[in-house]
Amino acid sequence: MHPCLPQAVPSSILGRMTKSSIFRRYLLPGFLFQSVVIAGGYGTGAELSQFFLSQGPKGGLLAILLSTIVFSAVAMATFELARQWRAYNYRHFFKELLGPSWWLFEASYIGLLLVVLAVVAAASGEIMRDTFGLNYWFGVLAVMLSVGGLIFGGGRLIEQALSAWSFVLYGIYIVFFIWCLGTLGDDISANLNMAPVGSGWIMSGLLYAGYNLAVMPPVLAALRLHSNSRETIIAGALTGPIAMIPGLLFYLPMIGLYPEILGATVPSTVLLETLGSRSFQVIFQIVLFGTLIETGTGLIHGLNERVAGLHEDEGKEMPDWMRPAVAIGLLVLGTVISSFGLTDLIARGYGTLSYGFLAYYVVPVIPIAIWRFRKRGNHSGGQSLPTP
Repeated sequence: MHPCLPQAVPSSILGRMTKSSIFRRYLLPGFLFQSVVIAGGYGTGAELSQFFLSQGPKGGLLAILLSTIVFSAVAMATFELARQWRAYNYRHFFKELLGPSWWLFEASYIGLLLVVLAVVAAASGEIMRDTFGLNYWFGVLAVMLSVGGLIFGGGRLIEQALSAWSFVLYGIYIVFFIWCLGTLGDDISANLNMAPVGSGWIMSGLLYAGYNLAVMPPVLAALRLHSNSRETIIAGALTGPIAMIPGLLFYLPMIGLYPEILGATVPSTVLLETLGSRSFQVIFQIVLFGTLIETGTGLIHGLNERVAGLHEDEGKEMPDWMRPAVAIGLLVLGTVISSFGLTDLIARGYGTLSYGFLAYYVVPVIPIAIWRFRKRGNHSGGQSLPTP
């Protein structure tokens, strides 16, 4: 064949390209969302205790199911609207969704970002102190430096690191679940059958979903590959289960130690000590430490994308020094806020912000998406219509 003529792509390469495309279109958004949710959502078990197990073992399962459904519904609506509006950072997306009131989300997002960074810092300090006997502030400094390093590496490195670590997390959680099931299986069954269902499980499920959905902005940048409604709907539907399956694998073992585990600051440490394997405890906590880095990185990256969007609107590029500068400023503030303690941050910080995100994100996004979907059908081709 003449060297200037196009050559056929080898089938092995074509196969890898197709598999990569399928993953990036349908699964990557869910894994990115899960990687950001975990530290603020269930990484240490403290959030599972506060929002789910506090409603009794059965009530907690119902709340988890409700949160999963809400995650998927809002993700489907968000992904499709982002595709239609071509809004791949949260400033553009919420300007379309909320109009002049879009700043409400930005103010709440920055508030949540600082609270979650503080949770990440506090949890890291607890892990280093409880697992390795190191100084609390060593853990805080280590996670903050790691987050800063990933931010400095850029968007492509962040995407690869977050999606890869999600697979590591799934593997360790499956091992953890099977081991706990063998050790605590009888206790889990007994507590599920005996404990009553709490009366507040619906509100707990909604509040949990409300504050966690606020971390959707880092996912928006991964939606650029979506070219039709089918891709956005499938990716959105998968987002809820992808995000919550590890949480469920963590929650079920906690039922075996109910109600005593409700008083634990870091329930994961209590469960790992129950298993009695020091080596597995170290491995698990290292993986958990990595997930804390994931969450901090994803949230700051979402804010950096918003700042980059501002520069794009002015026909400029975001200066190279600005991304690490934004990261350093946020990390310092998060470290200061972490001094309030892990339990108080989760109970007060998340609970307060959840109502806002439910009101001006979850409530409007689904009906607007349904209205636009019906109006456009499946013939949008990615072009925007006037905002309703």
